[in-house]
Amino acid sequence: MPERRTLPAWKVLPPSLVVMARPGALGAPSNVSPLDAPLRSILRKHGGALVPAFDPRAHGRPVQVESAVRGAGRLQLFYNVTAPRERLEDLSGELREHDDVAAAFMKPPVYPASFNQESLLPLADAPPTSTADFSDRQGYMAPAPEGVDARYAWTKPGGGGEGIQIIDVEGAWQFTHEDLQGNHGGLSGGDANDDVHWRNHGTAVMGVFSGNRNGFGVVGIAPEAQVRAVSRFGIGTAKAIQLAADLLNPGDVLLIELHQPGPRFTFGEPSGQAGFIAVEWWPDVHAAIQYAVGKGVTVVEAAGNGSEDLDDALYDQGPAAPWGPFPDGWANPFRGGGADSGAILVGAGAPPPGTHDRDHGPDRSRLGFSNFGSRVDAQGWGEEVTTCGYGTLQGGDSEDLWYTDQFSGTSSASPIVVGAVACVQGVLRAAGKTQLAPIAMRGLLRTLGSSQTARASEAVLERIGMRPDLRAMLDAMGA
Repeated sequence: MPERRTLPAWKVLPPSLVVMARPGALGAPSNVSPLDAPLRSILRKHGGALVPAFDPRAHGRPVQVESAVRGAGRLQLFYNVTAPRERLEDLSGELREHDDVAAAFMKPPVYPASFNQESLLPLADAPPTSTADFSDRQGYMAPAPEGVDARYAWTKPGGGGEGIQIIDVEGAWQFTHEDLQGNHGGLSGGDANDDVHWRNHGTAVMGVFSGNRNGFGVVGIAPEAQVRAVSRFGIGTAKAIQLAADLLNPGDVLLIELHQPGPRFTFGEPSGQAGFIAVEWWPDVHAAIQYAVGKGVTVVEAAGNGSEDLDDALYDQGPAAPWGPFPDGWANPFRGGGADSGAILVGAGAPPPGTHDRDHGPDRSRLGFSNFGSRVDAQGWGEEVTTCGYGTLQGGDSEDLWYTDQFSGTSSASPIVVGAVACVQGVLRAAGKTQLAPIAMRGLLRTLGSSQTARASEAVLERIGMRPDLRAMLDAMGA
């Protein structure tokens, strides 16, 4: 058995505190100095300050969204609170009592939406002088129902994602990786985290949809798309989404590769990843996603690895103190309707049995860790994904040469869906046709694809949606 290297554990991140102001209460969004004396006193007592949660360029105007997505708020109502960790709970309680504050809620830290990736350690063996072609291990590229039939899309002009931009929102990336050199614009916002686990995660995500078409390593589903990244570190998740949206055009794609412990965590102790949910449940992130969708950007969001039924009534309540409550009028976005974020939620499905000599259950069945529910739109492979990073397939001393065939979670599933979306939009763009709006793209994914199958233990199908089928999608559009 080849030796594997030991890597440090995940860095523990603190919770955050968000204030939502009542409309017109706290002055101009780019200038929080007109706070009244009682509010200044509360903040000063706890060593705190208010910072606008969003870039002022987006402030002062309502967010316009597609008719199918209603209820977007004004981004200028949200503020992040900077204060010592030990003062956050007391500070949140006092802020809620102030007349100008509609809500003050705490959020648990975010994590990459991978599953047990910290157990993946790179091989210590030096890699060969030249990297082999691992594309035959990328079964998710194969024709349906095994894969998304990426190579069929490539037979169409624009089918490699030409002219489409993709921005990945998470934590860190190895931009110098040998298989991520073409069509990559690097970091466009935020501060990349220096933890190797965050870096491996982002690198693996990038490899799935944008690995270079160069004859070695892996190849991305949409290798001709223009790819960049925005880190949530230094600016927060909501602002990272807004920044990414402002860098994109209608028809482009924004990927959110994060999940958070939900109310099952905030009400009690977590067990493993149980209780992790999609980040749109928090009002500031929800507003940011609606902002992106309103600009015509297709947002793809990991549904999370908490084994959670997102239809559970638990998610209708919002968090209890000291983590909440959310503002009056808040509605659970997992119910859709007026609270619909407009994002495409992605669940994790099993790859075909025998992939890499392992078996995770019937092909396209829900993997036990994946969240599920009526709000989940589509699935991708949630195990056995071959891509860049981690070093379990090819290791050595240089992260630039690392590859794995064990990337997993809704983290591996989501970039598969992103790649399919970019291929469709690229074909439409090359044909001079109107690219699909976000809600239309979501509808296409919910109606055309390889159907989900049942797990042996399921009495009722726990919805994660269909696996994209690019041939069926493109043929249906006459593309």
